[in-house]
Amino acid sequence: MQYMLLIYNDPSLEPAYGTPDFEGMMGSFLALNERMKADKVMVSGEGLRGIETATSVRLRGGKVETMDGPFAETREHLGGYYVIEVPDLDAALRYAAMVPSAAWGTVEVRPLQAYNPAAQ
Repeated sequence: MQYMLLIYNDPSLEPAYGTPDFEGMMGSFLALNERMKADKVMVSGEGLRGIETATSVRLRGGKVETMDGPFAETREHLGGYYVIEVPDLDAALRYAAMVPSAAWGTVEVRPLQAYNPAAQ
């Protein structure tokens, strides 16, 4: 079963770019990537650019509306994701707990819904 690990962080709590703490955090993410590759569970994963680069789209009354930034107002921002393939939710939760920023943010774990039967 495939699960998405959605990584949410409060930017004010994460280490500042260019600091030793930031480098340590990035090293921890690289180590997690290597661990998941070695365990053959990683399907994909990437970080996301900042919320200032986001554009939200919605359809209202037959008209397409676009808005700069994310739609939800929250202190935690979606900063990245992993898609993993593991036997069950318990295994997905174990990998989610290994995400370095879980120490100051949130990792949401959700099973993927396969609408394309050929992809299952």
